Amino acid sequence: MRRRNTQVLLAIFILAALGGWFLAVPRTDLPWPGGRFVREGMRLGLDLRGGTHMVMQADLSQIGPDEDADDAMQGAVEIIRRRVDAFGVTEPVVQRQPGGNRIVVQLPGIRDVDEAVRLIGQTAQLDFREMKEDEGGNPVLDEQGQLVWIPSTGVGSGGQEVHLTGRFLKRQTRVTLRPETNEPTVEFEWEEEGGILFEQITTRLVGKDLGIFLDDELVSSPVVRSTIKERGIIDGLTLDDARRLAIQLNAGALPVPLEIIQRQDVDAILGADSLGKSLVAGQIGLALVLLFMLAYYRMLGLVAVVALVVYGIMVMSLFKIWPVTLTLTGIAAFILSLGMAVDANVLIFERMKEELRGGRTLGAAIERGFNRAWPAIRDSNVTTFIICAILYWFGSTFGASSIMGFALTLFIGVAISMFSAIVVTRSLLRFMVRLPLGRRPGLFRV
Repeated sequence: MRRRNTQVLLAIFILAALGGWFLAVPRTDLPWPGGRFVREGMRLGLDLRGGTHMVMQADLSQIGPDEDADDAMQGAVEIIRRRVDAFGVTEPVVQRQPGGNRIVVQLPGIRDVDEAVRLIGQTAQLDFREMKEDEGGNPVLDEQGQLVWIPSTGVGSGGQEVHLTGRFLKRQTRVTLRPETNEPTVEFEWEEEGGILFEQITTRLVGKDLGIFLDDELVSSPVVRSTIKERGIIDGLTLDDARRLAIQLNAGALPVPLEIIQRQDVDAILGADSLGKSLVAGQIGLALVLLFMLAYYRMLGLVAVVALVVYGIMVMSLFKIWPVTLTLTGIAAFILSLGMAVDANVLIFERMKEELRGGRTLGAAIERGFNRAWPAIRDSNVTTFIICAILYWFGSTFGASSIMGFALTLFIGVAISMFSAIVVTRSLLRFMVRLPLGRRPGLFRV
């Protein structure tokens, strides 16, 4: 039993040491199966880090008579969210203003507003066109001397002429580099219907240009060398443009045109000075709690201090590993979970003191005290888990990302606080029984 307890304590302190090192190192870059594990500092939300804030307005007059405006707006929100997620933005806010045609987008850490607009503001309607020719087979020019492009169509499965657009694409578009030139290309694949149309069109246009248009702008016009059915490429793009186009095509085209009516680079709401003062206040509050535990519970208070330090290191390192984006609400949830960890220790210690007053030995009082305190700790934490689930559902349903962040952070913190109280504190107390100093009842304020 003693040997096993020693092994558990050793494992706990090794984990705490690794977590402390992980928090202290500003950048972590380690080999990992399938790639590398890279983390740079804690991820902060818009209120702590700053970023980009945009308000987009949808033109609902462009939807068809059989389409529902609410469905179109919800589809736009989901597509924007997929684009933002694929771009790697952490803790974004993408939500529709209730009952309206506006969408609010907040991107923490993104200071290039133009890049954000290009990523999520484009409708991303991809379509294919061919040059209009006269009777002699020569390209037709418009009044400005520009080539005239007409929709490329084929006969669909229903026997009707169908314009080939991005809606026939599989969501497997990717960016590759040409081995000989290192130039980026966007490779795409067709669904069954799109493959049939593409085969017909490329058969008809062998030796001619096939225009690839994104939101009515010519992106590329490769010459068709042979009949192609299942896949194709888009070239002539920079690496950034190719990556952005692949994200947009995989996320899907926006169902309605969006106009940016407000765009700004947002500084951290708290500001560096206010954030520093908040951290100092938190440190003072934590120090006072630890001092109270030491003064009131004496030896047990020392155990609680060690357990809480281990708890804090585990939570913060997990936030960095996950990674969890810290916002004001997330910090509030962490502080609340810290209070619950202290509360669990208080329950255990009070039950132990009752057992010691009843004449039990210290070892028996530890085991009995834990057994009596466990139902209260379990029930209070399970209740908190249920509340976290409800809050997370509420936040995801109504687009309130701050509520979702609070619920997730609180859930993680409370789960680790249970581990801290039941495993860390208990192992420390069992170890303390073996020390001569730990057998003196006066040190437990009995």
